[in-house]
Amino acid sequence: MKLATPRWWYLRGRGPAPVTRALLTPLSWIWAAVTARRIARATPVDPGMPVICVGNLTVGGAGKTPVVRELLRRLSARGVAAHGLSRGYGGTLAGPVRVDPERHSAAEVGDEPLMLAVDAPFWVSRDRVAGAQAAVADGARVVVMDDGHQNPSLKKALSLVVVDGETRDGEWPLGDGRVVPAGPLREPLAAGLARADAVILMLPSDLEAPDPDLVAVFGALPVLVARLAPVDAPPPGPQLGFAGIGKPWKVERSLKAAGCELVDFASFPDHAAYDEATLNTLAATAAHHGAGLVTTEKDWARLPAAWRARITAWPVKARFEDEAALDALLAKIVS
Repeated sequence: MKLATPRWWYLRGRGPAPVTRALLTPLSWIWAAVTARRIARATPVDPGMPVICVGNLTVGGAGKTPVVRELLRRLSARGVAAHGLSRGYGGTLAGPVRVDPERHSAAEVGDEPLMLAVDAPFWVSRDRVAGAQAAVADGARVVVMDDGHQNPSLKKALSLVVVDGETRDGEWPLGDGRVVPAGPLREPLAAGLARADAVILMLPSDLEAPDPDLVAVFGALPVLVARLAPVDAPPPGPQLGFAGIGKPWKVERSLKAAGCELVDFASFPDHAAYDEATLNTLAATAAHHGAGLVTTEKDWARLPAAWRARITAWPVKARFEDEAALDALLAKIVS
């Protein structure tokens, strides 16, 4: 059973009772120790071409996938044969397999790979080394890996960590510094930053500037600001929104900020599978309000084919404020 990301992870000074936090803290120590030992003992494999890792420091949505899409687009525009790589979370295929949007389903390859394969060659493989090697054998000159900052199996030419930079309403993207399950961090912050080459701070389109206190956390690391911007306007008229991503409440907030007339919003766990009963309930609720149904592009990829014509996908993209700085990072590994 998939569990929703606890919102209290991101609310500093608020959340469960101190006793609950105390019980979770030893489990956090174990998680951090296992992660550190796995990284320390690994011997990363060079697949023969540069690997760009787009990872994050926390559990839950940070905006990695739009960054991966933008990197693949920019590299392709420069004439570089760039292929994407993912573990294919939620899919049944172990891989390596090159994703074919006309043939594969989200249940087979995962929602994010299916979405990204529309625009660029994309591979799924639970064995990331085998996946990267398959991509290189197929002509890739750069591999852009979606997630994997805590996976040491591949040698990385460039490690970018994406951080959700939205700090309003009492939310702090890094929580109070605790590791899973007591907080959102996948590993202690200092350890994760030590392996990074740059931070990509992801802001919503309606937030003017990053929080200087958050930027200061990253020390001397380069910080690139990017914004999640809608590709299109939300659908007109009343809408019932829903999302099953790491932080579904941010989708609701973004739709409202873009001017969507939301009558209600339903949250589901990340990568949730939508069965007929759930979709029928959503459709009935929308009909009661005289509304349409709108969801994220990632959620839309998981919908049964028969439902896609009935639900509007609302895609977003990553837009970098300093494109020259991003190109300079890429130029270090791509001639």
